[in-house]
Amino acid sequence: MLKDIFLGVREYAGAASLISELKLWRYFVIPILISIMTAIFIGMEAYVLSDNIGGYIAQTWGFEWGKETFSTISNFIGALFVLIIGLILYKHIVMALSAPFMSPVSEKIETYFYSDAHPKYRKTSFFDQLWRGIRINIRNLFRALLITLPILLLKFIPIVNIFSTLLVFLVQAYYAGFGNMDYTLERHFGYKQSVQFVRKNKGFATGNGIVFMLLLLVPFVGIIFVLPLSVTAASKRTLQIIHQENQDLIYEK
Repeated sequence: MLKDIFLGVREYAGAASLISELKLWRYFVIPILISIMTAIFIGMEAYVLSDNIGGYIAQTWGFEWGKETFSTISNFIGALFVLIIGLILYKHIVMALSAPFMSPVSEKIETYFYSDAHPKYRKTSFFDQLWRGIRINIRNLFRALLITLPILLLKFIPIVNIFSTLLVFLVQAYYAGFGNMDYTLERHFGYKQSVQFVRKNKGFATGNGIVFMLLLLVPFVGIIFVLPLSVTAASKRTLQIIHQENQDLIYEK
């Protein structure tokens, strides 16, 4: 598991040079615009909602002493809560809407590395890819929220809240890596097969998603480069696994 996580992180090393070599930057123009617009919208909503949530939490304190301190803590918790939910929504919205533009990137990478393999693709249209992206990301969004929301409650417990933050991060990383891998899986497998594939390679998905999440924490630059780098890194390794498994099947026969 840890080996696969490190592998997922390491794949980012040559992502930028591969994008330049294959002239893939033009495919990321629309996804980058989607990313920027989504980030601006969610950022504005987070700014408004954080104070409201903090205010609701502060109202639960029924004493005059320590009221100001509790209010400050409440505002911080409210802002953190909104930030986490905002990041969750952001990544799934962007990944879903970018699906039709990411599939050609994965296909170009596959042609570059495996042109002699003559892979058989599932023929899908722009809207098929969009619907697949929406379906996968709605699934992942609800599952991520189902796991994350109970973990967020642990933030009210001292010391434990440190580990809860790490756990939330890893959960979100896994589903981010899932989405990045699915841009390749979409051409090779159906919905259920893709879910099984990612579960089988959850270490790599988490490793890929860890860098994805860390990039989002880099102001402005992160939302521009997060998709190009993460999708390229995920596609390269996912294709390697798929073609290795196909080769193993040939040898078994």
